Amino acid sequence: MSRPNPAAERTIPANAENRYRVTRDDLPLSCPMPGMSLWNSHPKVYLPIAEQGGHAKCPYCGAEYALEA
Repeated sequence: MSRPNPAAERTIPANAENRYRVTRDDLPLSCPMPGMSLWNSHPKVYLPIAEQGGHAKCPYCGAEYALEA
């Protein structure tokens, strides 16, 4: 029986979802985000979510981000 990897439990699956809610603590926002697994992801791109009314879409994977108050 294998043991769970505690480090893997804290990561966010990269590009596994289409929508993410982020807070001001996550700014500057990048896709993939720092906690995401990067082995199957695209190059990091910064998204100007605050300047775009609280919504941003990644040009690589199409993930949509919404900034919470």
